[in-house]
Amino acid sequence: MTRIVVIGGGISGLVTAWQLQQLAARQGRAIQLLLVEKEPRCGGKIWSRQEDGFLCEWGPNGFLDNKPATLELCRQLGIEDRLLRSNDNARKRFIFSGNRLHRLPENGPMFLRSQLLSWPGKLRLVGEALVPAKRDGADETLGAFGRRRLGAEALDKLIAPMAGGIFAGDAETMSVASCFPRIVQLERQYGGLLRAMVCLARHKRAERKAGKAVASAAGPGGVLTSFAGGIAELTETLRQQLGEAVISGVAVRRIEGMPGAYQLALADGRQLAAEALVCATPAYAAADLLEGLAPQAAEELRAIPYAPLQVVCCGYEQRQIAQDLNGFGYLIPKQEGCSVLGTLWDSSIFAGRAPQGQVLLRSMMGGATRPDVLDFSDEQVQALVRADLRRILGIATPPPFIRVFRHERAIPQYLVGHADRLQRLRQLLQPLTGLYLTGNAYDGIGLNDCVANGARVAEELLQQLA
Repeated sequence: MTRIVVIGGGISGLVTAWQLQQLAARQGRAIQLLLVEKEPRCGGKIWSRQEDGFLCEWGPNGFLDNKPATLELCRQLGIEDRLLRSNDNARKRFIFSGNRLHRLPENGPMFLRSQLLSWPGKLRLVGEALVPAKRDGADETLGAFGRRRLGAEALDKLIAPMAGGIFAGDAETMSVASCFPRIVQLERQYGGLLRAMVCLARHKRAERKAGKAVASAAGPGGVLTSFAGGIAELTETLRQQLGEAVISGVAVRRIEGMPGAYQLALADGRQLAAEALVCATPAYAAADLLEGLAPQAAEELRAIPYAPLQVVCCGYEQRQIAQDLNGFGYLIPKQEGCSVLGTLWDSSIFAGRAPQGQVLLRSMMGGATRPDVLDFSDEQVQALVRADLRRILGIATPPPFIRVFRHERAIPQYLVGHADRLQRLRQLLQPLTGLYLTGNAYDGIGLNDCVANGARVAEELLQQLA
């Protein structure tokens, strides 16, 4: 019987372990599987917290349904009927610029009417069709890509805020190829982004005619999807179905041994032996565990930085807010001088996030451009968030409900050269037969990416053992 240990009980580790169980059963393979999680609770950054009638997401609030991995996982788990799609409000997204909210345009006429970009900025953006495609294949920052193709104003008011909202990242250091591979692919395939948009718009019109739900052109592809009880319903279901295979509340202190014969020392004194090992922890934790086995690989793992984040949930009486909250929320360009990266109108996106007659707003503060937020007290964080809400939404009264969730190392940053780092990691770990890495530090930070990569690792591992 093959002994397999998965270290880390976040979404990546849970999916990998569950898929290993399912694949082994279908293949008639006998495996002894254990998942070890240092925290008493599994789920990692995914945690849906119910309090005073508000449902606050500690981390991500859902996944996009434009990729099949998570939807297929829900079907296999038997929880597909519990999925909750975001309502139409989520299609309306805003940017705060020049002391007012601007709705992101979804089509040509809206773009022309929008006052978010100046006329020179609009002309420069339209001129993107004349910019030659980059052909040398060299990696570049998102900032360099944005200026080259769309101009400085579009970078500052559109692209950089998006980078902050998705990755909590800095456009001047992020790798465009690793963070947004799709737009690099579109440039190569169509020669430019506007040409690609025209072709893709035709495809969306055809989908609408066929009766399919199509996401707003102003946001990422797909419809944001969660559960009535929050996105943690997914991780909780995985944890339940894994049953006794999970050891929680105990950390792995070190890994020793040789390829195919690993020894794990747990914090409670237990020793585990494994022929195969999946490290589904954050990169910095994986570095500590692999220091003795692969010191050069550990060095590469430690070089993957993480951005800090403060998540602040504010609950208000609806009557306290004059602003129409019919939308997804807003992002804020750095030039506006605000403290937060943006605010999601959670109770407008999903039903059941706030008590009747109340609303829930969730603001993000920090990221790669503001690492100093970790030094702020809860009182300072709350004061800064309230000041921004007063300026942007006109909310003068204090929120009856407010919670601050701190993430010292929230989101891994894919800097320029990230793909090369991954290639070096694979080469360094290749001699360690049966050892795999998975998680959001490598091939995608989104929930869909973690689910797909966990399933891929499970399949590769069993194939190698065979």
